[in-house]
Amino acid sequence: MKLSSRGGALLLLAPGRAAAGAAVLCAPGPAPARPRLPAAPTRAVARWRDRRPSLPGPGATSPGVQRRRPPGRRGAARLEKLARRPGEPRSFQGVLPPELWIHLAVVACGNRLEETLVMLKSAVLFSHRKIQFHIFTEDSLKPEFDKQLRQWPDSYTKKFEHRIYPITFSVGNPQEWKKLFKPCAAQRLFLPVILKDVDSLLYVDTDVLFLRPVDDIWKLLRLFNSTQLAAMAPEHEIPKIGWYSRFARHPFYGSAGVNSGVMLMNLTRIRSTQFKNSMIPTGLAWEDMLYPLYQKYKNAITWGDQDLLNIIFYFNPECLYVFPCQWNYRPDHCMYGSNCREAEHEGVSVLHGNRGVYHDDKQPTFKALYEAIRDFPFQDNLFQSMYYPFIFLKQIEKTMKRAYEKHVIIHVGPNQMH
Repeated sequence: MKLSSRGGALLLLAPGRAAAGAAVLCAPGPAPARPRLPAAPTRAVARWRDRRPSLPGPGATSPGVQRRRPPGRRGAARLEKLARRPGEPRSFQGVLPPELWIHLAVVACGNRLEETLVMLKSAVLFSHRKIQFHIFTEDSLKPEFDKQLRQWPDSYTKKFEHRIYPITFSVGNPQEWKKLFKPCAAQRLFLPVILKDVDSLLYVDTDVLFLRPVDDIWKLLRLFNSTQLAAMAPEHEIPKIGWYSRFARHPFYGSAGVNSGVMLMNLTRIRSTQFKNSMIPTGLAWEDMLYPLYQKYKNAITWGDQDLLNIIFYFNPECLYVFPCQWNYRPDHCMYGSNCREAEHEGVSVLHGNRGVYHDDKQPTFKALYEAIRDFPFQDNLFQSMYYPFIFLKQIEKTMKRAYEKHVIIHVGPNQMH
């Protein structure tokens, strides 16, 4: 973990933030206040009550498509009563109809089995609602995924169902797509085509960890306006040190591009939209656009499918909702000092350990969080096993800051000033 000029670069769990994620202190010190995201209702009753025609929800479709009417207040109250056992908190998880489940997709090839299982474990540990896992993987990994997930305790397996899919590409050369950047990563581009019966979806990379309920990021779908159909976080907060703004040889979204490691998608809208592009004057459907787009830019892209998504939303900026960096917090937000203010104020919601930091010593706190979730026995007390030990990192931060100030900072005297 690198040190900034303002002290130790540490990601910490602060008291009172267990539900909101990990607080991050990459560069200690005051920061200007920013408005927080609108508070979202936490129960299905509130979800039905707050839906407005002017603010489409996860299932928003084109005009004329009929939506199933939600149950009335009495019906919702009966569902809530049935969902609870004596002494349990209010929850709809047990009786939610399938259309109200959270859908989570991941693509795992090569040596990504453990990382993926740890990611899924973090989702189950903190979630409230039922989750449908969509796991895309190679044939050799399918049996192990199924075996491992079925071995989890009943108290957790009842919170999710899983489906395992083969790696498939509907257009172009499958081998070309499979080798584009990371193995199989381009599969995410084809999710709207493959998951035809899924309305909305959260895609994450295998090296992602949820530090708060998945339900919370799922609620961001409600913030989409009438044209938005996907959501991602910026690739960087500061364009002058961002990769796209300095090196990209192709169009990209905004001033610094977007990172596709955490991506919310309204698949219904994606399937029904004609996308503007640089190939023909008229729009193209999502599936019809992918291969021609790849052929045009394949000699200019570096990060594979993420670059293609940046190109798509460069030409269709009105289709993208950009969520804050706390929902896709990466080592890049700590490497050059703290540059994710949302995480400083709200805590890290979704941790993205790219650059392999879960498996080396370059970012010790990322690695420690990964190992804590990986090694957590389901039967143990969550607070004692995971949260409480990280409180001791506060003292480590103080020690590192003192050492840094003693050995690195040079106090300049008046005679040396210019």
